[in-house]
Amino acid sequence: MSVSPDPRSFVVLVPVKPPAQGKSRLADLPDDLRTALASAFARDTLSAARSAACVAEVMVVTDDAAFASVAADDGCATLPDGVTGDLNASLVQAALEAARRWPGHAVAAVCADLPALTGDDLDEALAQVPEGGAAFVADAQGTGTTTYAAWSVEAFDPRFGVRSRDAHFEAGAREVTGMLATLRQDVDDLGDLGRAMVLGVGRYTADAMGHGAG
Repeated sequence: MSVSPDPRSFVVLVPVKPPAQGKSRLADLPDDLRTALASAFARDTLSAARSAACVAEVMVVTDDAAFASVAADDGCATLPDGVTGDLNASLVQAALEAARRWPGHAVAAVCADLPALTGDDLDEALAQVPEGGAAFVADAQGTGTTTYAAWSVEAFDPRFGVRSRDAHFEAGAREVTGMLATLRQDVDDLGDLGRAMVLGVGRYTADAMGHGAG
């Protein structure tokens, strides 16, 4: 007899901009280092997501063929952006594809710039997704969102963008509580990068920083 997937087991969607275009607020860094860091942040995010106990699959949503190849080698599924220039619409399409490939799982979108992320923090956050509903994790500044998750694809309604914390809350998603420092600390500028380094970044970011300093 077949067993239905546990709805507390998640498919994690990670949208990744082409690294050469990402992290524009790190413009004070040399272009090659900025590009390397954007890729490294994403790979560390993917590695942490794959290590989480409640994560069944990780899907990278990107139009960058080179990064998609790297992600596939790292053990992730990949999917092109569904709607160019519209992150939320692309995530909804990716969630529908995830539901087709892996029916019965919950779904979560995790930003790709979390180089200090740990699987334990992701597990703790996803455990707070309410049955039948959705939840989100605000960023360290309290205005943005690093993670949005829903019990089912039908409940998946991401609102990433300007002041996304408020947008998700007003749409009825539960705000996840707890310190969750590694899940909240996204990296947009050099100050964020310093705070992530204090938390302890993953090996890809550490390698990129080491090469950039060399």
